[in-house]
Amino acid sequence: MSERFDLVIVAETVLTPDVIDGAAQAGRLAVAVRDGLIAGVAPEREARDAGWFDLAGRVVDAGDATVAAGFVDAHIHPVMGLRLTRGLDLSGITDRVAVRSAIDDYVASLDGAGSDAASGDWVLAWGLDPAVFDGGAFGNDLLDGVDGGRLLFITLFDGHSALASTAAVAAAGIRGDEVFPDASSLGLDEAGRPNGMLYEFAAQQLVLARIPDLTFDDRVEQLRRLLRGMAETGIVAGQMLDLMDPDSFDLFAEAERRGDLPISVRISPSLFPGFTDADLERYVGFQSLAGRRWHVRGVKLMIDGTIDNGTAWLFEPDTRGESTESIWLDPSEYQRAVRFFHERSIPTTTHAIGDKGISFVATTLGTLTPNGTQHRIEHIETLPDDVLDQIMAAGAAASMQPTHCTHYTRADHTDNWSQRLGDARAALAWRTRDLRERGAIVTLGSDWPIAPYDPRGILAAAQLRRPAGRPEIEPVVPDQALTARASLEGYTSEYWRSVGEAGGIIAVGMPADLTVFADDPLHTDPDAFAETAVLLTVVGGEVVVDAVALVDAVAPADAVDAGVGAAGQ
Repeated sequence: MSERFDLVIVAETVLTPDVIDGAAQAGRLAVAVRDGLIAGVAPEREARDAGWFDLAGRVVDAGDATVAAGFVDAHIHPVMGLRLTRGLDLSGITDRVAVRSAIDDYVASLDGAGSDAASGDWVLAWGLDPAVFDGGAFGNDLLDGVDGGRLLFITLFDGHSALASTAAVAAAGIRGDEVFPDASSLGLDEAGRPNGMLYEFAAQQLVLARIPDLTFDDRVEQLRRLLRGMAETGIVAGQMLDLMDPDSFDLFAEAERRGDLPISVRISPSLFPGFTDADLERYVGFQSLAGRRWHVRGVKLMIDGTIDNGTAWLFEPDTRGESTESIWLDPSEYQRAVRFFHERSIPTTTHAIGDKGISFVATTLGTLTPNGTQHRIEHIETLPDDVLDQIMAAGAAASMQPTHCTHYTRADHTDNWSQRLGDARAALAWRTRDLRERGAIVTLGSDWPIAPYDPRGILAAAQLRRPAGRPEIEPVVPDQALTARASLEGYTSEYWRSVGEAGGIIAVGMPADLTVFADDPLHTDPDAFAETAVLLTVVGGEVVVDAVALVDAVAPADAVDAGVGAAGQ
């Protein structure tokens, strides 16, 4: 007797490579899964005649839905994000009066209820948009009269800077003359006193070290809920690009002890300036760590900060005279780290936002002796033609976040990002289409919690260059819009190419990571697809999210021929 299948899925549209290429018409196909791999793909009638359904442990008839290769978010921070998203959510508020009112109300609510048990005497908020500073200097004068004299810590939306109240600055003992191992810095007022701005992670840590953390048990449960939420939007896997929390591996191990993770997680630990030779060897050792649905592969580095905060690395200063330096005090140390990992066939992915930072990373990668290791550059926010050429010459993959463009910049350049760059450089924003058409690998993601993780909205933003469901908003550099196919592949096959591995296609022998949507992402209006239902998420051949009927027997042949299976009746 033939081998049994663990799962067979039947649907009206299955996005195999031939269907995506247009070489085959979409039609009812069956996808068979065994031992975590795709074991067969065939027209439904052929699958029935071959006895697939009789051999399957479970059969899913998804009716007129669409089966896609599983969606992978190329850039997430699921552990760091648990800390980053505590307290008041200020996301989307760009008006100074509105944000002050929100903070005032929140502080008053805590004062009325007593201290927050999780954060003690601290008041926490996140998602602050630099637009609330009205084009002026950043500083905690924003909080005058609304912080209630409390210990207030607010993370800005990009996660690369934070704002501390006057009381928080005093409690942390910040003087203003602190020295950091990288280009992190403190904001100072005209008199040279700390004004509450903390630029980059080493500076933020001065205050973060004083804030009570969530309990380990709470973080484990929050991590599981977060990953479950991702699975419910169709995500089967994500690449975690940090190791900010030293107990991250313990969190994953404990979360998995309590049951399988809802998605797979690839962890690329972050390496910061000031590393030692022992640190490099330790990161090599990390590569052997793994659980059932998480593993360590690769290393994350950063060459600069962000344009919004004036900490990116640009060829020419921004309009405030900032963003002129690498986050590395000695950029050659970055090059040494990249060479070290490359020689050991460990892929790197580097945060590079400013044009000079991107150029430095691309030229560094271009000097490496090819050995089959695929390296990647994250973000690539403003990209001149000659630097695009350097990326292509280096063979580097690009990891882009479309909603960073559509959520935080405006076509009329009235946003903080565009005003800091000036019109010419802002016109070179997120050149996803140019990179893809030149032949670069372009994978997509959210950078959660910097932007929402739902891939349906991100696919829409990639094609529309505006937020999904907001047709009244003028698109940002619309000629950089991706096609529906390039957007789909950015979450599937392009991701796997960006890490130098096989996957992201529906073909025999590929990982059985699948997402079933009510609508076809290739032919559905992007705004409508952003609202489509996720019917099934399959991770490693196992159903994680199930919104269609599972049946143990096949519907009658005439019903199946008519496209009506058990889930469609």
